[in-house]
Amino acid sequence: MELLDAHLVPAVDGVAFGLLLFVVAAGLSLAFGTAGVLNLSHGTLYAIGAYTGAELSDGTWGGLALGLAAGTAAACVAGAGLSAATAPLARRGHLAQALLTFGLALIGGDLLIQFFGADELPVRVPEVLDSSVTLLGHRYPAYRLCFIVMAVLLAAFGTWVLTRTRMGAAVRAAADDPQMLAATGHSPRAVHTGVLAAAGALAGAAGVLGAPIIGPGPGTSENVLMLSLVVVVLGGLRSLWATFAAAVAVGEVQTLGVSVAPELAPYLLFAAMAAVLVLRSRFTEPAGAGHGSEASGPDPVARLRGRLAGRLPGPKGPSVGLDRLPRRNRAPAWLARLPGRAAWWRAAPLLVLLGVLIALPALLDAYSISLAGSALALGLLAVSVTVLTGYAGLPTLGQTAPFAVGAYATANLADAGWTVGPVQIVLSALAAAVFAAVVGPAVIRARGTTVLMITLAIGELTGAVVNQLKSVTGGADGLVGFPATQALWGGEGMLEESELYTYALVVAVVAVALTLLVLRSPAGKLLTGTRGAEARMRASGHPVGRYLLVAHICAGALAGVGGSLMVTVQQYLSPADVGFEIAAFALLAVVIGGTTSVIGALLGAGLIVATRDWVAGSWPGHGPLLLGVLFVATVYVLPRGLAGLRGGGSGGGGQGGPPSDATGVPGAPGAPGTSDTPGAEDRPASAPAPTPAGKASP
Repeated sequence: MELLDAHLVPAVDGVAFGLLLFVVAAGLSLAFGTAGVLNLSHGTLYAIGAYTGAELSDGTWGGLALGLAAGTAAACVAGAGLSAATAPLARRGHLAQALLTFGLALIGGDLLIQFFGADELPVRVPEVLDSSVTLLGHRYPAYRLCFIVMAVLLAAFGTWVLTRTRMGAAVRAAADDPQMLAATGHSPRAVHTGVLAAAGALAGAAGVLGAPIIGPGPGTSENVLMLSLVVVVLGGLRSLWATFAAAVAVGEVQTLGVSVAPELAPYLLFAAMAAVLVLRSRFTEPAGAGHGSEASGPDPVARLRGRLAGRLPGPKGPSVGLDRLPRRNRAPAWLARLPGRAAWWRAAPLLVLLGVLIALPALLDAYSISLAGSALALGLLAVSVTVLTGYAGLPTLGQTAPFAVGAYATANLADAGWTVGPVQIVLSALAAAVFAAVVGPAVIRARGTTVLMITLAIGELTGAVVNQLKSVTGGADGLVGFPATQALWGGEGMLEESELYTYALVVAVVAVALTLLVLRSPAGKLLTGTRGAEARMRASGHPVGRYLLVAHICAGALAGVGGSLMVTVQQYLSPADVGFEIAAFALLAVVIGGTTSVIGALLGAGLIVATRDWVAGSWPGHGPLLLGVLFVATVYVLPRGLAGLRGGGSGGGGQGGPPSDATGVPGAPGAPGTSDTPGAEDRPASAPAPTPAGKASP
């Protein structure tokens, strides 16, 4: 009783905070579970309601009612607009949706700041609610108690609507069997729009009512989004009451946990999220359905075996071995080793890019050269995402975790006197590889959206460690003032932008060359097979899990090299350099270039850095808006990335990569381990799809 009395106020605060998250997460769960939209702009819908309610609040009941009506209506309209925006992506999978909605979140956040200002707005509530009441001998805000009652009533009303009304039946049918819904005369498209509008209305209402708890200001939308994702993952998509319980648990961790276990509280939420996702993936078989039936194309494993056996496909009959060709028909050995015209054509973009990069110091000023060095660092991060997303079929939003490990390793090595560049690169890559090996088993069994969520949780957990481990990372203040890096043993520390850029270029060229060699080797072809025909690979006895783990470790090491370069070029390091936004930028760079194009990833990174730091310099304060436009334009205009503009079916940008799917985005229908049915990621991807009567399953 003494413990309860000591922590009563935080415990009740946790209930109020959790119920606020429930109202927000209910809309997010509705959008994802029913409409199938992974909406990373849901926090912005909350912010729309919060800003509107705060602007209209005047301390009267009329002001509160007007703010609630206006905020809910504005967010509802935004949700309906989101339905129209995501409609062209219906067959593109959740990765395209995530990038689009994140871009819309950047645009919306910038517009809100321009309209309402960058400062947190005060919220005035009616005088009756702006007081305290006595609760078991403690004074507690009356408004929060009132909010608890309203949230419970809203949960009961929402459950009744979904389970007891014709509207709820139509919503459930839209998620479970849209074809049957259409057969009854209802439009699945109209239901889809209505669901997203209702999800927006819930978020907007939560923003208005929750503004006194989570006020409108910078960072509000991202904070609300992350916590809502945790609630949705813990509560699932099928039960509103499970979401309710998960939200209350999250609220208690956020408030009561801070007072009871402040050292553990920052890690508990995303650790729980990652654990739930990993456990769910453990109870399902890894994806193995591949792209389709045998008729969809030649078996990549058989093709690989043929190449490794040194056999050539005959024009009309079976293949003929090289050793059986007449000697007079054989080309000279030295001629066979020369690259052919097609090889030179594929290598041309890489050679042109290298020439441009070498010439940059003579063409740009010092500031632009430093931006080019930062772009190379981000480019290596993007290439590591390409390895995982385009080749291994593991779309990731957490590759900034090994990137951060490499960055902080280099900063601490420099601070300890280890300033030789190659030593920093090797040790940082090793540290990042060890980190990737530790977290890899939690990632490689999952597929599709589950991978995105697991890697997001890992990235956020790493961010929590960065903020808490001040002795190593400097906390929120970051690290600065460490000695400059030496290019080689016995040299001077590099301080000039041209020196730093040259060092970054040499390291990036070596790292990219090694990456291309591996991806074009038999090992790279095996990795390609795991993405394109995993079931066949497993049936052939290949240890697919081992291949994916090795790819995850190598990609982590490459990201660590990128983090090391970033520290060397910038000469400072802050948590913002390794946060969720950078992870989204890296994924966008991959989509800009084409998911299997290494050159495209580098170009995409350069375009992002130029937009964020160079173009935005001529329009101060609008960097997020420009980046958001870049996100949206990329998703719509470049569905297969820059590599897809070259024509043909490779999409690999001349890198010998695997063919992209019809959209160029992993996670699209037909890609391994994905489905258009919401919630399909939670079932075994290797299970056969329902087969119509009278037809054989492929």
